[in-house]
Amino acid sequence: MTTHVLFTSASVSVQNPVSLSFKEGFVKVFGDQNIIFLDEDEKTVQISLDRSTGSGFISKDPYNYAKFSAAIKLPIGYTAGVVVTFYTANNEKYPNNHDELDFEFLGNVEGENWILQTNVYGNGSMDRGREERYNLSFVSANDFHYYSILWSKNWTIFYLDDVPIRQVPRIEAMGGDYPSKPMSLYATIWDGSGWATSGGEYKINYMYAPYNATYSNLTIDGCSVDPISQSNKCGNGANIVAEFGGLTIEAKEKMKMFRDKNLIYSYCHDSQRYQTPLPECMDTMSI
Repeated sequence: MTTHVLFTSASVSVQNPVSLSFKEGFVKVFGDQNIIFLDEDEKTVQISLDRSTGSGFISKDPYNYAKFSAAIKLPIGYTAGVVVTFYTANNEKYPNNHDELDFEFLGNVEGENWILQTNVYGNGSMDRGREERYNLSFVSANDFHYYSILWSKNWTIFYLDDVPIRQVPRIEAMGGDYPSKPMSLYATIWDGSGWATSGGEYKINYMYAPYNATYSNLTIDGCSVDPISQSNKCGNGANIVAEFGGLTIEAKEKMKMFRDKNLIYSYCHDSQRYQTPLPECMDTMSI
């Protein structure tokens, strides 16, 4: 059957999801002392960055197409140089040709908004970054907001509060640039002073540390893969997410409204970086 990791009682688009604790579904990656649980069931986890270290965790299993979601609360106040992430990757197994799908939250000086960056890498295509950035003017760091990455065979969709904000189609001209190998889910916080805020102009000020990011309502809806044998754990069950057929007309309209208001950078519009736009940029709904 399909494996589901669920850190919430909220409904999801699958039947009979299995609820797991952090110990059942995830393991710490680094900064153990900066990872704490805010409830007895270990379903709300806080990761922190201080002078000594950042911190992060990873799903125990990789997944072969899935929808990854979490409610995330960002650090408050002066956060320049801070990077908070929610992403999928397989660089440990494929160090030279890894895949990656990113939510990266870029901190800012006090009084300025967080910047949300999304990115897509396939088969080690690090020289062809597909970054987009959005102004989170409507997001208060005092509140949780819900983020999802839906990764299927032919579409990758990024969502904010259940509204699609970006879609990346898998088209033939992309070749191996579309992520296609099983990936694990990561959540991290770290010092990105060299680039995160205004290209590195503003650095982290540890006088404001610790910087705390909180994750709750973590869900993974899809087929897990045995990390050793790489065999699919779905058994005879179908992976509905893998066959996702694309956004509805209504969802595309909501995505356009978000992008018209909040998009501040897209690689598809960067003619200095790419004199010839990357192939998927020709699909106007993907930019």
